[in-house]
Amino acid sequence: MRKLTLLLFILANFTFVQAQNSEKELIQNTEKAVKKINDTIEDEGWKAKGTVSLLLNQSSFNNWIAGGEDSFSGTLGINYDFNYKKDDLTWDNKILASYGLLQTKNTDFGKKTDDRLEFNSIVGKRAFGEWYYSYFLNFRTQFTTGYIYGQDANGKEIRTENTKFMSPGYLTTGPGIYWSKDEHLKINFAPLTSKFTFVDGAYTSGIDQNTGLPYVDGAYFGVDANKTMRYELGFYASVYYKLAIMTNVTAENTLNLYSNYLEDPQNVDINYSLNIIMKVNKYLSANLAFQAIYDDNAFQGLQTREVFGLGVNFGF
Repeated sequence: MRKLTLLLFILANFTFVQAQNSEKELIQNTEKAVKKINDTIEDEGWKAKGTVSLLLNQSSFNNWIAGGEDSFSGTLGINYDFNYKKDDLTWDNKILASYGLLQTKNTDFGKKTDDRLEFNSIVGKRAFGEWYYSYFLNFRTQFTTGYIYGQDANGKEIRTENTKFMSPGYLTTGPGIYWSKDEHLKINFAPLTSKFTFVDGAYTSGIDQNTGLPYVDGAYFGVDANKTMRYELGFYASVYYKLAIMTNVTAENTLNLYSNYLEDPQNVDINYSLNIIMKVNKYLSANLAFQAIYDDNAFQGLQTREVFGLGVNFGF
């Protein structure tokens, strides 16, 4: 709130003095004021930075004998960090949000290429060296309804609702120990972690929408019939590593592992994300996003997604 108030004050003054100063002087004054705000925030222990990106892909064909289909897709993403560090206390927070759609010429429905809402927070108090006593929280879900696609008896494309906002929704939290050499490498171990899986009760009651048979316990993200939540207690580990592959090319890696003590501890949940940014200039880059998930309560196999395209980026 303090930062927002200061920025509004600066904007008002910028407008007021516009008629009295040259454009160059105004820009210099604004830059100095913004730097003063950031310096004040950093003096208080907080650091905040973020990126908004728009990833675009497009293809078009006209009388192309080899074949092809017109398509267009776009993905809007936000990656925002606001971290606190002072004396022996640290508190790191990250918001990840992205949503993408693909539309092809000959399909009845637009399809999602990305749909993610995630919040990560970890607070640590120095124990010794680079190790901290920690407590973490991870929340993730999606924005809109997800569908399973198929065809009817006439070959027309149809879709069946399968997921939606907070169905599933995941909340994972617990105490642990945390190691961080710098902001580019962080490791957390949490041996007593609670994991909550939330779903809409409409999916776990009556008839299974996918099979047409009576709902079987655990069939929908591990949640039992007529329930809206699944609880697990287990071991959680996470690793964050960001590196520069070469000039103007960075890779951001995140790996989360979870083993449920209460049921099938040998089936370790895996969630790995890779984001590679190949910077062209301040605003343009080629972006590659890859994610792999293994969660036997959601799907008996490995889930993967990959998106690559030209990105327009704005840092704040």
